[in-house]
Amino acid sequence: MPRYAISDIHGCLDTFQELLRQIRFTPADTLYLLGDYIDRGPDSKGVIDYIWQLQKAGYTLHCLRGNHEEMTLANIQGGSTYPYHDQALLDSFGVSAYRDIPAEYARWMNDLPYYFETEGYILVHAGLNFRHENPLADTESMLWIRHCEKNANLDWLAGRIVVHGHTPTPKIVIEMKVTHLDLLAVLNIDAGCVFAQQGAGFGYLCAFNLDTRELSFVKRNLNPPSS
Repeated sequence: MPRYAISDIHGCLDTFQELLRQIRFTPADTLYLLGDYIDRGPDSKGVIDYIWQLQKAGYTLHCLRGNHEEMTLANIQGGSTYPYHDQALLDSFGVSAYRDIPAEYARWMNDLPYYFETEGYILVHAGLNFRHENPLADTESMLWIRHCEKNANLDWLAGRIVVHGHTPTPKIVIEMKVTHLDLLAVLNIDAGCVFAQQGAGFGYLCAFNLDTRELSFVKRNLNPPSS
């Protein structure tokens, strides 16, 4: 049954639901979510609730940690070194402070792994640090690195492909790179769902079929970012 990857939903529940309808996601399929479920868009809480709802209904979803979950956890715990505040996130929970986000959401974020391995693929939020002796040991880079494809270590990957998000990329670039995937060995599927204002090619949510290498996009973001 098909395996899919989606990244950087960023609180866009309606857009996420539309993409799942578009790919005809069923309980027989597997969905890997590559982090950043929250912030920027209008319904961070709703995205997490919907993920939980699908899992309880028997759908197979594997969820990774993104840098926005990491920042939110730091803010919940206090003394954050991340100077980031997202009012849309707090509004979606109906709270005025990070410490008031219900504990079950913090526990869920805290339990999220940094990467997944599945046949032929390594799935991660931001990418891998191929300069590290063991790229799978550098969890900081898994959340924050940019443009890791420039240093892809094909020998270490041994035929595996890295699929990630984190860095908004125009739709046309994603479509071009998927046609050269065996050569590049790295694919960024973040089409900037909440960044339509950056210009043509942004403002899409993307699903990647790991088995057929087909890309699916919601044609426009149904949830513009909160002002």
